[in-house]
Amino acid sequence: MLLETCSTAAEVLRALPLAIKHGLHREYLFHAVLKGHAQGSPLERTMAFFAEMRLAEVRPVVYNLTYLFKAAADRSNLRRGREIHAQLIANGFSGNVHAATAVVNLYAKCRRMVDARKVFDRMLERDLVAWNAVAAGERPDSITIVAALPACADLGSLKAGKSIHAHSIRAEFSSLVNVATALVGMYSRCGALATARLVFERMRAKNVVSWNSMIDGYAQGGDAEEAMRLFEQMLAEGIKPTEVTIMAAVHACADLQDLEMGKKLHKLVAELGLSSNVSVMNSLIAMYSRCRRVETAVEIFEGLRQRGTATLVSWNAMISGYAQNRCGGAALELFRMMVAQRNDAVQPDSFTLVSVIQAVAELSAPPLGNVYVATALVDTYAKCGGVPLARKVFDLAARSTRSTKCGAAAPRGPTRSPSCASSPPAATRAGARGAAGIRRYEGGLRPCAGQDHYSAMVDLLGRAGRLREAWEFIEAMPAVAGISVFGALLGACKIHRDVGMAEKAAERLFLLEPADGGYHVLLSNIYAAAGMWPEVARVRRDMERKALRKNEVHTFFSGDTNHPLKERIYAKLEELMEEIKAAGYVPDASSVHDVEADVQEQLLITHSEKLAIAFGLVSSAAGATIQIRKNLRVCADCHTATKFISLVTGREIIVRDVQRFHHFKDGRCSCGDYW
Repeated sequence: MLLETCSTAAEVLRALPLAIKHGLHREYLFHAVLKGHAQGSPLERTMAFFAEMRLAEVRPVVYNLTYLFKAAADRSNLRRGREIHAQLIANGFSGNVHAATAVVNLYAKCRRMVDARKVFDRMLERDLVAWNAVAAGERPDSITIVAALPACADLGSLKAGKSIHAHSIRAEFSSLVNVATALVGMYSRCGALATARLVFERMRAKNVVSWNSMIDGYAQGGDAEEAMRLFEQMLAEGIKPTEVTIMAAVHACADLQDLEMGKKLHKLVAELGLSSNVSVMNSLIAMYSRCRRVETAVEIFEGLRQRGTATLVSWNAMISGYAQNRCGGAALELFRMMVAQRNDAVQPDSFTLVSVIQAVAELSAPPLGNVYVATALVDTYAKCGGVPLARKVFDLAARSTRSTKCGAAAPRGPTRSPSCASSPPAATRAGARGAAGIRRYEGGLRPCAGQDHYSAMVDLLGRAGRLREAWEFIEAMPAVAGISVFGALLGACKIHRDVGMAEKAAERLFLLEPADGGYHVLLSNIYAAAGMWPEVARVRRDMERKALRKNEVHTFFSGDTNHPLKERIYAKLEELMEEIKAAGYVPDASSVHDVEADVQEQLLITHSEKLAIAFGLVSSAAGATIQIRKNLRVCADCHTATKFISLVTGREIIVRDVQRFHHFKDGRCSCGDYW
């Protein structure tokens, strides 16, 4: 009733004391009234209230603008829609997928498809609603559908692909060979092989692309036997295979380790005149390696190398082949040759290094080639966000390394004789040369020479106590060393109590980040550990003179009302609860007992992590990642609520509880709801 009596900002402000008495907050009251106007009032009245709200210094949130977009779209009011679009951009919400979708919907309904497509094309991510919005304003023909389906596969959006499939059926395009072929390809690449096969079998006419899509789908999907059955059926029907067909069949043979069929395919390659096709020959190298015929793989690789046609994929396939067949010494020797040739077109990438790690693990090479390399790569990939690749390297190296954890490497276990080396000493020499090659390569950092890579190297050298070598590495860097590099060195100086090197690192850090008091504190602690109390006092005086302080930490407990921003935090919480409930969130009261249902929900709303998230949302820049640390296990309700909050706000939220890290993004958690 209170909200129904408010139609202007003045009335809202007059009603504010009563609203607060009933537990409503100022921002929430304005947002709720605006929503009511957008849903039931004339557009001009809604826009007038929105203007009054801004004059009252109430900042709009994303869902305010989506309501306004819908109101303008329903009335096909382009002028007002453009005004709202300007507000969206001004408030930094243009990157939000829900807001951008609302803009696309507005322009589509106003028949401004050029503008709709511009917004759609600039979207960093697109969900099914966005695809439907842009499709609703156009009448796509079969060519458009054929072009759109691969895009769905690239995005991994099976829902969008199904939506386009439905449209093609309604438009009577699905029986066309090119459309059906594109559908088979989309479903295969999205892993929906049963649906792909259904479309494939219903095709009245099939071309070689249709067969290729289906065979490759089975091969990539792990059903190698069905891929080979389909390949043989294709040959029986007299359809000439292409290089794509052959590569898919060879991939399936490799998975089955069917050497006899692999040899038949190799013969077919020659008959089809594909022996000069590098991609096909690369697939044969991989197949023979998987089938334990390394010598044949080497013959093919050497033929490519002598003709000067070997690509990065060729080198990777051969190095991987050696590693898979326990020929670690040969793998490392080939890696050394790869680095030594200094060919810009053939520089090691992550796939190369994973194979090298496997070879090093097989050899049980000395720490230079084992712990050093494995730790460097795990650290590098993890710091760059490549956790799956870091884990892959970790698992491969774990056979000969006891632990690569928290940036420290433990001693190596007992050595084993390699199966493909002439003798253990030769293998050791090859391992050392290979590891040195990696080190030279890491010094160049060719794949993605970011500061994280350099800082990982400095961190590794520093933890090993090789601080002078770390400094020389920094001085020799082709790029200007950044904060993370000198920060890694300063941290190592603290571990090894090297005051002189710490002073050099700190001097650079103070120039690079003069406003960060954390490095001053770290230097002060190093002086204190060395008993240099006058220097400790000097650093503290410098901090006072520069008005430096350590980063502020905000703490919350359940039901906390002591934070200076408590009103904004609770207003944001109310707003979030409304948004996530609309998105499907249902409170889970299983962790709250012996109280009434309405009290249970209120207790759940004020859990500490929800308060922390709300604070993060009101105090950080739009789109910034929110990071929270919790001293207890995350409860089921907060876990579910955080997933929905990440969905409706478009924010990434990282929560560290006593069990693990939870990385929430787009309504999903990295733990898979198991923690």
